[in-house]
Amino acid sequence: MSYPRVGHINFLNCLPLTYSLQQDGYAKGMQVIPGVPAVLNHAIVNHRLDVSPVSSIVYARLHEELVVLPDVCIRADGEVQSIILVSRKPIGDLRDDKVVLTAKSATSHCLLKIILGRAYGAHPNYYIRHVEVKNPVPEDAAAALLIGDDALYVHHHPEQGFYYYDLGKEWEAFTGKCMVYAVWVADRKFAAGYPELLQLVYDRILRGFQNGCQKKSQAIRSVLAERPFTFEELSAYLDVIRWDFDAQALDALTTFYRLAHEMNLIDHMPDIRQDGLYR
Repeated sequence: MSYPRVGHINFLNCLPLTYSLQQDGYAKGMQVIPGVPAVLNHAIVNHRLDVSPVSSIVYARLHEELVVLPDVCIRADGEVQSIILVSRKPIGDLRDDKVVLTAKSATSHCLLKIILGRAYGAHPNYYIRHVEVKNPVPEDAAAALLIGDDALYVHHHPEQGFYYYDLGKEWEAFTGKCMVYAVWVADRKFAAGYPELLQLVYDRILRGFQNGCQKKSQAIRSVLAERPFTFEELSAYLDVIRWDFDAQALDALTTFYRLAHEMNLIDHMPDIRQDGLYR
């Protein structure tokens, strides 16, 4: 193998790493393949990627085929700003209504189902389809879930007549914990067959985030011309997102998996650690 195939989330929640990969040479020796979470999820499951971030619920469903990389994830302590439920009615009034889910992610779908089902006793009818930021809730639906840059946009541009709910805040209110939205994983066969390449990719990811965070202002300015956000909005957003996978994050992820299992959103609880490694 010449170059490991490495997935990369092309959302602003990975901007520090994006900057390092594109501007500071951290992509050297790797084939970096950008995409939205749902696309990357599908690619690594079908062995078209060797290492990639995946929606955390995807790891739970396919943990026997994947190895979780330590020390790195996408998380937030409370408010996340980029996973937003937009509703025509207060969240407590949702019951068996129609709720549209963005097609771009997987963890957020389960997170919303847990919050509505366990915290509010609601069991809506869910449909997956594309959601437009200019028309966030389709006419035939009561609410819609947006993620990533689309959600960040509606967070900063709320329209009258809608209610907006940050799922990170809702999760924290329900559990008292942070939320882990994505983890970095390697295909188990790749990890076993190419440990040196896996170490290379792992080092690039960790050091790439560190480098990008140290150059936060430069990273933000590099995307201002092409994104509908101000410097101040992106600076505040990058203060909200965290990328360290510590004991607190592990506990929160275990809670998420337990609740997902109780609601039959996953078949069984995955093992996350073995012999000092994540799996």
